[in-house]
Amino acid sequence: MTIQTWTFLLVGLTFALYIGLAFAARVKSTSDFYVAGGHVSPLANGMATAADWMSAASFISMAGLISFKGYDGSVYLMGWTGGYVLLALLLAPYLRKFGQFTVPDFVGDRYYSKTARITAVVCAIFVSFTYVAGQMRGVGIVFSRFLEVDITAGVMIGMGIVFLYAVMGGMKGITYTQVAQYCVLIFAYMVPAIFLSLLIADTPIPQLGFGGDVVGTSTPLLERLDGLHEQLGFSAYTDGSKSMIDIFAITAALMVGTAGLPHVIVRFYTVPRVRDARKSVGWALIFITILYTTAPAVAVFARTNLLQTVSNRPYAEMPEWFGRWESTGLIDFEDKNGDGLIQYVGTASEQENELIIDRDIIVLANPEIAQLPNWVIALVAAGGLAAALSTAAGLLLVVSSAISHDLLKRALMPDITEKQELMSARMAAAVAVLIAGYLGVNPPGFVGQVVAFAFGLAASSFFPIIIMGIFSKRINREGAIAGMATGLLFTATYILYFRFISPESDKAENWLFGISPEGIGTIGMLVNFLVAGVVSYFTPPPPAHIQQLVEDIRIPRSS
Repeated sequence: MTIQTWTFLLVGLTFALYIGLAFAARVKSTSDFYVAGGHVSPLANGMATAADWMSAASFISMAGLISFKGYDGSVYLMGWTGGYVLLALLLAPYLRKFGQFTVPDFVGDRYYSKTARITAVVCAIFVSFTYVAGQMRGVGIVFSRFLEVDITAGVMIGMGIVFLYAVMGGMKGITYTQVAQYCVLIFAYMVPAIFLSLLIADTPIPQLGFGGDVVGTSTPLLERLDGLHEQLGFSAYTDGSKSMIDIFAITAALMVGTAGLPHVIVRFYTVPRVRDARKSVGWALIFITILYTTAPAVAVFARTNLLQTVSNRPYAEMPEWFGRWESTGLIDFEDKNGDGLIQYVGTASEQENELIIDRDIIVLANPEIAQLPNWVIALVAAGGLAAALSTAAGLLLVVSSAISHDLLKRALMPDITEKQELMSARMAAAVAVLIAGYLGVNPPGFVGQVVAFAFGLAASSFFPIIIMGIFSKRINREGAIAGMATGLLFTATYILYFRFISPESDKAENWLFGISPEGIGTIGMLVNFLVAGVVSYFTPPPPAHIQQLVEDIRIPRSS
């Protein structure tokens, strides 16, 4: 069968599974809609958390970032992995003991203020929509190539699928759909990785192939890749170009941003007990590790295959996969010297690239470049969609619950019935899907970059307030509101200025302390901590019952 036929078959089967699970788990109460009734098992929650957290950025873009950036791309791997450990140790059990439904719930009750709750709602919506833009772009990329529709049509299809199972099933439906999506995405990621590892390094274990020799030689794979780079006139692939402070800032922003992501935190409210939250964290870490230890190998395999396939090759002799991706607009060749070869032209010190490749296609195109079977190529498409849709659904639920529960029920319209609240949640989810679709069609950057911005925004808004809310009895509502607002405003302004208002000035010499927009969330976090602490010091301490609440949260029971 052709690639397109296999894609229709596998994607159709997985979509039917997702929608079937959503129908079977459709909800009738707000508790089921927000936190699946709090009855999800630790194993299922761990798998759903892994799918929720491993978005299109992890599946599609992370290996592409490492493939293009080499050593510098490792910050994404370190930051996202370390962030989940931080989340597991510092937040999960304490927030589960607190209970409730959402992060703004915690902020509103801990800081005894409707204003704090509404500020948290604004932060949650801002972070979630920034993050979901990357997911919907990932959906559009997959559809545009494998179903041969344009990116806009692909995003529209993805919107329809997410709408069905997010609006009908709420958190209950999303949870069991995400369990299925994890199985699909990890199988789709590992199968081609194993194929490639066998072809390139003669071992079925990608992690060993990454550090092994090229098949039939005694040359280490990374040494071979360094040589290919140096032949083109560039520094070795394993050399980095970023400054140490920028690497540190990006890694830290991704770490604390992970620990502040509302769609991940809410998953720990879905289990029955505090100890189940700890167990589900452990399971999720195992499930996440499988993909994250494989991603560097996939990146190196892809980079090696790509350079060996396209460098100094006649454009007219390129294989079929090149033309198919070129038709999507995600590969572009311009023969600047008219010799018909794909290469870098110019002097050694000032070269121009004739070939532009969108880094988000690396994982998706890798099986085609390596000439793997058509069913493997289609499987990767199904996996990419599973990764993007699972996270998109979780993010849209955060937006929905923030509006219906935190903004309407707990702040503006406390007298609405449960039925009205549930209807409001579904309407909010529907509107959120439309906005997410628009952002998918008009994204502010490539998938991994957009997601990095979202992590920076979460780092500068939620993480400090949650940490101080758990471990400090002195931080009050005035400090929390001021900290969240200034941290988010500072980070968002920095990103908007350098990436959208004045992109020509987006250079290391113009950055604050040499920190790029991807890493500025670390400074935003410090601003949040500082402002919250100073304002709290000069304003009255929290009431006695709030200080007792903090004392209770800080000592998790064994149950």
